[in-house]
Amino acid sequence: MRILVWHIHGGWMEAFVRGQHEYLLPVEPDGGAWGLGRGGREWPMAAQEIDLDTVDPDSVDVVVLQRPEEIAAVARKLGRRPGIDLPAVYLEHNTPKGDVPFTLHPLADQHDIPVVHVTHFNQLFWDTGSTPTVVIEHGIPDPGLLYTGESEEMGVVVNEPVRRGRVTGTDLLPGFAGVGPLRVFGMGTEALPEALNLKGFGLSEERLRISGDLPAPGLHQELARCRLYLHPLRWTSLGLALLEAMHLGMPVLALATTEATRAVPEGAGLVSNNVDELQRFARRMLDEPDDAHAMGMVARAAALERYGLAKFHQAWDELLADLPERRPQRGLESINHDTERTHP
Repeated sequence: MRILVWHIHGGWMEAFVRGQHEYLLPVEPDGGAWGLGRGGREWPMAAQEIDLDTVDPDSVDVVVLQRPEEIAAVARKLGRRPGIDLPAVYLEHNTPKGDVPFTLHPLADQHDIPVVHVTHFNQLFWDTGSTPTVVIEHGIPDPGLLYTGESEEMGVVVNEPVRRGRVTGTDLLPGFAGVGPLRVFGMGTEALPEALNLKGFGLSEERLRISGDLPAPGLHQELARCRLYLHPLRWTSLGLALLEAMHLGMPVLALATTEATRAVPEGAGLVSNNVDELQRFARRMLDEPDDAHAMGMVARAAALERYGLAKFHQAWDELLADLPERRPQRGLESINHDTERTHP
C-alpha cells in the first residue's frame, strides 16, 4: 500500500515506516508540523518525501490521520475525502485533556473513519461514542541489549519538562535527586537546573546532570550507562522512552498511572504511586547493581514480547487490509464545498 501520513510523532514513526508498505510523508520548504518529511532521520527508502500539491491523488491507497485538521487538508489537496473517497484511520497518540473522563474525541459518533488507540488506557478514557475503535500497541525498533549500568545515576528522558511541569512529573525530580544523581535527556532540559533550584532543597547542583536532546543512537548508548530508568510522568499515554529503556535492558521505575502498569511486569522494576516507596527502591537499585541487571533482563524480555516490531506491523497490516476500498465519486469542487462547510 501507499500510505499518506504526516511526520508528527517521530518515535511512533520510527516503527511504522519499517513495515512492508510505501510511506508518503508530506514535505514543505519550511518544514514544520505540516511538512517535516523524513526530518533528517535515517529511515528506510520506503519512507518517501512528497509534495502533497503535486502527488497523484489516485496513487494514495490510505491515509493515517493524526490531527482533525488533516481530514479537510487531504480533501482539499487530493480531492478525496478521508473515509468516503479514500480509506482512512485516525491514530490517537495522546491521553484526553480537559474534563477527564468525559472528554469527547474529535471523531466521536462517526463511522467512516475508525480510531486507532496506541494504548488500552486511551481507548478506555476517550469518549468516542459509537465510532469504531481498536488498540494497536506500540512497536519499538530494538536498539539491542546495551545496558551496562556502570554509572550510579537515574536516567530520565523527557521533552519540555519545565513547560509541561506536573504532567511530566517535573516537580518530583528534586525528591529523586535527593536519593541519587539524575541524568536527564530531552528537548528543553537545559532549563531544568534554574527551574528546579536544587540548592533550595539543600542539594548539590551535581545531582542534576543535563545531557540534552541526543539523536537516538547516542541517547541509547548514554542512557544504557545509567543504573536505572526513572519515568516520573503523570499523564501520558505511554512514554516510548520507557519502552526503549526496557529494550535496552534497564530496570525501570514508573508511576502507576495511565498504561505503565501494563507495560512493566513484576520483576522488571517498580510501578507505584507511593513516591517514598519509589525513592527507596531507586536507592536499592543504585546500591545493588547485580539486582538492577537482573531486573533489566526481565524488562527487556517483556518489552520484546509485547512491543516488538513484528507484532506491531502485523496488527497494522491486518487493520489496513480490512479497510473498505473507496474511490472518488464526486468532483473536487463539490468536495471542497462540503469540506469548508463541515471543517471551517
